[in-house]
Amino acid sequence: MSELRIIRNGGLLIESGKILHVGSREEIERRVTTHEVIEVGGRIVLPGFIDAHTHPVFGGNRANEFEMRSKGMSYQEIAAAGGGIRSSVLATRAATEDQLLDAAKKRARWFLQSGTTTIEAKSGYGLSLEDELKMLRVIRRLEAETPLTCVPTFLGAHSFPGEMPREEYLQLLSEELLPAAALLAPYCDIFCEAGYYTADEARRILVRAKHLGMKLRMHVDQLTNGEGAQLAAELGAKTADHLEQTGHSGILALKEAGVMPVLLPGSVFALGLSRYAMARAMIDAGLPVVLATDFNPGSSPTTSMPMILNLASIQMRMTPAEAITATTVNAAHSLDLFEDRGSLKEGKRADFVIWNCDDYREIAYWFGVNLVHSVYVAGNRVV
Repeated sequence: MSELRIIRNGGLLIESGKILHVGSREEIERRVTTHEVIEVGGRIVLPGFIDAHTHPVFGGNRANEFEMRSKGMSYQEIAAAGGGIRSSVLATRAATEDQLLDAAKKRARWFLQSGTTTIEAKSGYGLSLEDELKMLRVIRRLEAETPLTCVPTFLGAHSFPGEMPREEYLQLLSEELLPAAALLAPYCDIFCEAGYYTADEARRILVRAKHLGMKLRMHVDQLTNGEGAQLAAELGAKTADHLEQTGHSGILALKEAGVMPVLLPGSVFALGLSRYAMARAMIDAGLPVVLATDFNPGSSPTTSMPMILNLASIQMRMTPAEAITATTVNAAHSLDLFEDRGSLKEGKRADFVIWNCDDYREIAYWFGVNLVHSVYVAGNRVV
């Protein structure tokens, strides 16, 4: 993860949105006679970031809860008082599909302006058949109507709706929501955490999702260590996300099962917590760590991947090179997109970012500063 393949005075040859060749500038210029030149002028060029854990579709915001946390209330206390996920559920249900899409388009622009060209996008603020499918349709439309690639994930097991008993919703998930969602989303996720879904409930839902052909992603060990990493390993999940409370036994289980860890330092920072995931131990164990924003209205309201790189370096002792690997190549693998993106390589889609700096470490170093010069998706400038 720490070895970036750097080409100084390099160039890309792009045709019809694909990278035809990567090499030195002189090598590129010898290959063509008629071409348009995008002059970088000594700046850094990197693949577009791939954000492998986001919640970009929701109604309203939770700025009021941000203020409540500033006054000392915890995330759990706010949720128990009727806030948290349920607050966003009410606002999302009240919004029309077009209203949700308009808001999501604004957020898509935020992602692109921060150098992100692909996101994984979760549902989870509907918690009913009608509203979860509404969210998944918005995610599909967001990709069709913006330059941002969106990979849908069904997160109907984000929380429990207040209008029905727990077991009734579990049956609804298994018998109606999952079969319908499987037609719109390749992945299924669940929030396995104290006060939300138990390990037994998670196993029940995710086994059903696998039977329907969906691949698994899991929110685990965020606020408490419920051995969620071991459960993700047992179920053969593609990723285990959060992992702030995961210890060495969980890391070993992930390694042995080939589960990719997706770490979300933005939510630790935004909730005012101090325990970050054990990224150094995971990397030393040989795990291909992924970093993502966890963009959502409650616990991580940021689309800034450069901010995540800074937190990973300062709080989790990842080097800037490791952080870039975690948000490009590794993130692409976590979404089964590596054949198409995640690195600047012949045959891949020409998603790249030109940065206003001449040293890649500056992207993590200057926090709160947007160093993006321009963003290209499939060879077309979008920022």
